[in-house]
Amino acid sequence: MHKGIFIALSGAILKENQLEVISQNLANSNSLAYKKVRVAFKDYISNPESEQDGKIMSALAAVATDFSGGGLNQTGNPLDIALEGNGFIALEKNQYTRRGDLKRNPEGYLSTQTGIRVLGQKGPILIPDGKLEIVKNGEVTVNQAQIDKIKVVDFPDKKSLIRLGEDLFQSNQPSGQAKALVKQGHLEGSNVDIIKEMTQIIMTLREFQAYQKVIQSFDEATSKMTEIART
Repeated sequence: MHKGIFIALSGAILKENQLEVISQNLANSNSLAYKKVRVAFKDYISNPESEQDGKIMSALAAVATDFSGGGLNQTGNPLDIALEGNGFIALEKNQYTRRGDLKRNPEGYLSTQTGIRVLGQKGPILIPDGKLEIVKNGEVTVNQAQIDKIKVVDFPDKKSLIRLGEDLFQSNQPSGQAKALVKQGHLEGSNVDIIKEMTQIIMTLREFQAYQKVIQSFDEATSKMTEIART
């Protein structure tokens, strides 16, 4: 079998993977604080010791998260917060998020919608009844009495962050204090640009179809050569 068919096949598989990633981004274009995913490719020789049999193949090099910020939308809900600038809201168990649609859980702690408690400088933040205010440096007050300060951190190397879901990350690496400002009554949207993703999906689909045609051409050529050899 001609080695070109392996090259085309590896390319088609990668384009199929890229289509899945773009589709995932588009599906989360309206998800709060969703960070889009990007894929990178690399070429390699499958058998570098044999020039004759060696095949230049393509493979997935990395799947990376784009941590650029999404747009901020005003909600007026005192339990909604958004970060303006780089950083993450620190949660229990070395987990981090930028999704700020928080709630007061049944025990009275400030938590995410999935129940993970938000950390302050003194640990999980217990919110008593009263008027809640959160200022730009993260200080939390209830009825003008200071309760705690939301822990907002950042990482010098975001590659250490392990993605746990659409808007949740985990890292055991040390973090530093972030310079981000906390905006109460706002939520961060997705950083997916729908127009760019739609353009990308059209280009990727065309590339996938081109690889399919190449595979089909190699297959037809192989069939003809086999037929000639039999005659």
